Amino acid sequence: MVLAAAEVSRLERLQLATSRRLAGHLSGEHRSPRAGTSLDFAGHRPYTPGDDLRRVDWAALARLDMPLVRLFDAEEDRDVRVLVDTSASMGYGGKLRQAVRVAGALGVVAMARRDATWLHTTARAAPRRFRGSAGVPALLDALAELTPAGPTDLVDAALDLAARPGPPGISVLVSDLLDEDWEASVRRLAARGGEAIVAHVLGAVDLHPDLDGDLDLVDAETGRSVPVSLSAAGRAVYERRAARWLESVAAACRSAGVEHLVVPAEADLVPLLLGAWRQAGALR
Repeated sequence: MVLAAAEVSRLERLQLATSRRLAGHLSGEHRSPRAGTSLDFAGHRPYTPGDDLRRVDWAALARLDMPLVRLFDAEEDRDVRVLVDTSASMGYGGKLRQAVRVAGALGVVAMARRDATWLHTTARAAPRRFRGSAGVPALLDALAELTPAGPTDLVDAALDLAARPGPPGISVLVSDLLDEDWEASVRRLAARGGEAIVAHVLGAVDLHPDLDGDLDLVDAETGRSVPVSLSAAGRAVYERRAARWLESVAAACRSAGVEHLVVPAEADLVPLLLGAWRQAGALR
């Protein structure tokens, strides 16, 4: 089970936050850059022939001797596109399980506000769209079927997402970023416009390996074997380098205008979303 019913119920009370207005397709619950028919007054513009006379501000006409039309904020949906890294490295330390929970949680939050959720994967299957009352169980079922396999190709997957037609909406990459070209994938994600988030899923072993002695480490994605000799001093060097790498990821995301949120694979997800993600402004 990707998410329990109680978790879904708590998540449905949340909303994905945005720093700018994003245009969508259909009637929804978010302010749009376009003027529409909601009850939120947005301002005036001069009357032009053909305008609906019901929108004329007669009080302003009497006061200013100038015909003005009242504008209101449109309320529209938006696309939320979630790219889940399903490469072989995600199969260790519970990372893929946490990644699909993150994707499921964001889908629940989005669809509770009548937003469409698109599921992309690095396996490059055609993205699937979920919306409406049947969208949540269908998305959770699709996520439950994902398995870790193959190499990481975040750049091409992010490029494919960024090139999809439609308004930019919100784009989310859920990955451990264990790819030499991770920085390029972040830039590609940001290139779509709208809002972009990197949910950086890492297991404890990624940052603090519990290994000792002479070992052969095998790359899960390439099968390449590397002999290493680890001691307490060697682990300390690794941990410092891992910390610097994590800082470089955060800096690259800031530079690209992308929100970077670390998701420990072992963390209880819903409290994390209600706490750290809310504090970061990604949810409200």
